This record gives sequence, structure tokens and C-alpha cells, in this order.
Amino acid sequence: MLYPLKFRPRPKERIWGGRRLSEKLGKRLPRERTIGESWEISGLDGDVSVVGNGILAGNNLEELIEVYMGDLVGDKIYEKFGLQFPLLIKYIDAQDKLSVQVHPDDALAAKRYGGYGKSEMWYVLDCDPGAELYLGFDGDVSRERYAEHVERGTLPEILSRPKVSPGDAFFIPAGTIHAIGKGILLAEIQQASDVTYRIYDWGRTDASGKGRELHTDLAADAIRFDNDIPYRITAEPRTNEAVPLKRSPYFTVNLIGLDGAVERNHVERDSFVVYMLTEGRATLGWEGGSETVKKGETLLVPACIEEVTLTGQGKLLEIYIE
Repeated sequence: MLYPLKFRPRPKERIWGGRRLSEKLGKRLPRERTIGESWEISGLDGDVSVVGNGILAGNNLEELIEVYMGDLVGDKIYEKFGLQFPLLIKYIDAQDKLSVQVHPDDALAAKRYGGYGKSEMWYVLDCDPGAELYLGFDGDVSRERYAEHVERGTLPEILSRPKVSPGDAFFIPAGTIHAIGKGILLAEIQQASDVTYRIYDWGRTDASGKGRELHTDLAADAIRFDNDIPYRITAEPRTNEAVPLKRSPYFTVNLIGLDGAVERNHVERDSFVVYMLTEGRATLGWEGGSETVKKGETLLVPACIEEVTLTGQGKLLEIYIE
């Protein structure tokens, strides 16, 4: 009965959001709202994704894992995570700069919340000229120097600010201080955690003049101060080949440049596979049928479907857990 699943995207209003998710990816958004995120696949409490295609439409992801277990997510993944889907897949439209923030790693998250940390990856789909990220420290920064800049409200002065272009990719391990800059549309793959410690928010206030809460005390033990992390993982797509972008304990991501047809064999994976179509249009075929996806859509292929054929033109991110 299982087949590749499309889920109903969940738009998220954000103070820094815009309308590019509609304009560039065709998402249906609430009118006159600043939408910063489209959650494509989520198992987080209160935000569990609901199937939108086929005979399982209307069922949510947690219900499906409970019924299909390893056939859906993979045996080893079900044994480790149970009913919790281990990833959060989303698109982000940063019309303005996000807050400077950090996420705890697995050890700290387990100690404080009994859950998992948040390592993540970004793949840039579109951006304004000169757009940049805030990613790690610019040179060697001690805890004392960091604390001084937090106190003075000058934290951005000691952050690295890499310029970005469409097709750039970055891996942000938990503990990395970071922010998405203004004018960037990207895909984000992350561990299934929504724990964020906000450290600096550019002096923003809401309609009543109140700033958003900062979490500088909680962040102090979460930040990593090493400066030799290769954040940028950009790779050029190759036609009908899967080019590795990132292999980590949390997820593996490949980039596929599609022009015609390519067969993908997942027999050895023991994992679900997610396809995010970032450009073009494609049809995913398997022994039981086919499903067409357009730019901005996401498919979850159950672990029990071991071979698929992708046909069309475009670019895809291929995501699974090893």
C-alpha cells in the first residue's frame, strides 16, 4: 500500500519573511502575511505533516510510522527514533535578516530537554545580489571577547559573512553561531528539533515596540568556538548523477542534475529517501506507479521502495540517513 508521499506544506509566519515562497516556488500562502518558512515534512509535536496525495491522504506522518514502522522509515531508524520522524525539511524565505542564533548539540539537548540537537544544511535557491550569511566567527574569538560584544550589542562585528549565490550549499553543525542574511531563498534540511537560542536580533521590535526574547545565558554553553569548520560544501551538479553534498551522522544529501532519466537504487539504504525538486519538473516512477513533482515540491519515498526512476529536467536534493 505504501507509495511516495506528498505532504501538505505548512506555511509559517515570521517577522523576517516575505512572499518569495509563492513567487518562486508556487506555494499557496495566506494573504497579506509575511511568510518565512514552508515546512515540507515535519514530525514535530503540533506540526506533524499530513499526507496530501493518494489513498493515505489525510493521515499524518506519525500515524503512518506507527502503522508501517520500518517499511516507511527504515528498520534501524524506527528502532532509534520510534514514532518521531528524525528530520525537518523546509524552505526558507529571508526577506530580512534572521536573528543571530545557535542550536544545542545532541548532548546538551538531551541534558536539557531529553531530545536531539540541531545540525542543519542550507542549499541556496535564489538570492539578491550581494546577499550574505553570518556563519561562525571571523577569526579566533574567545568566550570573553564574545561576551563583550554581546554586552555591547556589537556581535555582528566578529562574525564571518560569506557571500552566496544560487547553488551554494552550507553545513551548519550544532553549536555554530549563525544567521541567514537578507534576500535569500533556500532549502533547509535539519535534525528534528526546533530549539533555537536567539542571541542578537538587529534591534527589531514588534508593533508595540517590544523586542523578541533573547537567550544569551542558554546560548553560552551551546556555542562552539573552534574556527576550522568547512561550512561551505558547494558542488556542481552533474547530469543524471548524484553528487555528494554532505554525509553526516544526521543526514546524507546528494545533488542530482536531471536531464532525461536516471535510476536510483536504494536497496542498501534501510532508510526513507526524500526528494526536493529545486528546479524544473520531474516524474518519479517505481514498480507500483509514478508521481510528478514540480519546482518547490517534496516527495518522501518509503524505505520499502528500493528502486526508483527519475525522469525530466531540473535539479533535486536527495536526502536519507545512513
